[in-house]
Amino acid sequence: MEKVIRNGMVAVLYSPGYGAGWYSWNWNHPECVFDPNVVAMVEAGQYDQIEAYCKTAYGTELFPGGAEQLKIEWIPVGTKFRIDEYDGYESIEYGQDTDWLVA
Repeated sequence: MEKVIRNGMVAVLYSPGYGAGWYSWNWNHPECVFDPNVVAMVEAGQYDQIEAYCKTAYGTELFPGGAEQLKIEWIPVGTKFRIDEYDGYESIEYGQDTDWLVA
């Protein structure tokens, strides 16, 4: 999986807005969280180009809903995380920040 890495940090895409989630609606394509082309478009504020890119790169297998709300979270390389979702609103949760229950 290709990733954007700068200064030991990985660019992770997520959609913190209600409606369609970026990863949560495309969990079968985890690479969408790291897609370098989408990262570049978000950094350039070119949100209007993301949907067309996704159709070219992923075909109909990726739902580009939530693209207009995409944000980048820079996470240290090797950090365990997950993208949590409620009603389309995505947030990033780090393993060390959570009190996990153990059976």
